[in-house]
Amino acid sequence: MSTAALEILGLGLAVLGWVGVILSCAMPMWQVSAFIENNIVVAQITWEGLWMNCVVQSTGQMQCKVYDSILALPPELQAGRALTIVAAILGLVAMLITILGAQCTTCLQPGLVKSRVVGVGGAIYLLCGLMVIIPLCWIAHLVITDFYDPNVPPSRKREMGSALYIGWAATALLLLGGSLLLCSCCSNKGEENAFPMKYTVPRKPTSNGEYDKKNYV
Repeated sequence: MSTAALEILGLGLAVLGWVGVILSCAMPMWQVSAFIENNIVVAQITWEGLWMNCVVQSTGQMQCKVYDSILALPPELQAGRALTIVAAILGLVAMLITILGAQCTTCLQPGLVKSRVVGVGGAIYLLCGLMVIIPLCWIAHLVITDFYDPNVPPSRKREMGSALYIGWAATALLLLGGSLLLCSCCSNKGEENAFPMKYTVPRKPTSNGEYDKKNYV
């Protein structure tokens, strides 16, 4: 596969992952109600996210309330907010950097610097994936631990929501896209160094009317 195709594929996957990170960050379904044991009343469902918690009635009505205090939030939610926001901002920066150095654009002159710019964009996407996976795994670990803890009442037990699965899928896309961008950077270097092309340049005619040709590498 050519380096241009690798760049386009990697950038497309990384942008999809970046959109998934924003969607996962905004969704309130990080933790949802668990209907087990005595807690079998399904008239309402509780959603808990990074920014708000929502109560969904069986009639379809939904009431959401934003958290009152940031400092009163548990550490996993504070870390989740900070890391996902930073990852979303870095994802935008990585997209602009990758477009700047892509072979399909003319913002920079073709060469080693341009391929390195694409590599920087891929490295930032890898960093975004690592930043997003930390709060996802942290909150999932707490949900599973509380679910199997006999000291936690059934009404307080939660299950993993759809936002966590979207976040994991987005993380996989970010890591895969960033890896492809780094591979395109390395392969581009190899193509530049391994395949020198020779061409001939016609010179001015000499006194006898013939052209003097020289080979250049």
